[in-house]
Amino acid sequence: SEEAFSGGHMSAESRIRWGIISTADIGMKKVTPGIQRSPHSEVTAIASRDLARAQAAAKQLGIAKAYGSYEALLADPEIDAVYNPLPNHLHVPLTLQAAKAGKHVLCEKPMALNAAEAEQLRQCPKDRLVMEAFMVRFHPQWLRAREIVQSGALGELKSVNVVFSYFNTDPANVRNQADIGGGGIMDIGCYPVVGARFLFGAEPKRVVSLVERDPNFKTDRLAGALADFGNGRQLVFTCSTQLVPYQSVQALGTKGRLEIIIPFNAPQGQATTILIDDGSALDRSSARRETLPASDQYTEQAENFALAILGRKSLPYGIEDAIQNMRILDALFQSERSGAWVAL
Repeated sequence: SEEAFSGGHMSAESRIRWGIISTADIGMKKVTPGIQRSPHSEVTAIASRDLARAQAAAKQLGIAKAYGSYEALLADPEIDAVYNPLPNHLHVPLTLQAAKAGKHVLCEKPMALNAAEAEQLRQCPKDRLVMEAFMVRFHPQWLRAREIVQSGALGELKSVNVVFSYFNTDPANVRNQADIGGGGIMDIGCYPVVGARFLFGAEPKRVVSLVERDPNFKTDRLAGALADFGNGRQLVFTCSTQLVPYQSVQALGTKGRLEIIIPFNAPQGQATTILIDDGSALDRSSARRETLPASDQYTEQAENFALAILGRKSLPYGIEDAIQNMRILDALFQSERSGAWVAL
């Protein structure tokens, strides 16, 4: 690469060579371009079960190698890490296969279909890094929100309120296919859970949920949930695959409120804004706006992962964190079936 020769900023050895498993939309449009912008990363290969498709994707994104099978990509000794954005039921099998083939793996969320399946990832070689791709945990707006919470500026954080919705009734979309892990809780309900764990710096003790299912898809299309984080702290969230598109995170403390305006689909490469409000005016005119510099959360995620592989940074989230997140999602479904609180 040119950079390796421009005044010796960075040699090829200090870059992680990535392979992308599948030509999934999220990878093509958001994550892969994000990885390509990470200073310590380069995307060297992409695979599809259809070679022509892999070649078209490689051409579109300027990737050198295209493979007609995932196995061929995993056998390439010149790939250090892979990104796995396959449908949910293929997350664990391919992540395990990749790790056993000697690759580090960044796997799209949710990590598995349930916690028991996620536990299979404990078989991954201990010297391979495996991380669930919750890119929000690397976005400056979330890091800043957590910093504000920890500073005590909001008083005691007691309530995290989250809404995340979109409208999608396409039967061909994997999110609407129940048997392969579709539905709202798996696709987007995982974000409020991870977001509250991130802001509280704690784990929920018990959860309860109210779920409405699509009569045809059998997926959860509307879910409301309450998670008890102990010491009077709670997460309340609504997620839906069939409501008007909207997202919001509110963190309410005893003295102040913080709002992340576009918490999950933060515009790539653009500035973001959070609001900090002492509540002195109910029309929100008392809120102070804080603008965070332009950022790409997918680039931040890839860069953190690359630096961890290079041994320059420790990775805060691994397999155990992903298993824990799946346990919470499992409990939400258990609560739907029992109509009662489920202890974790």
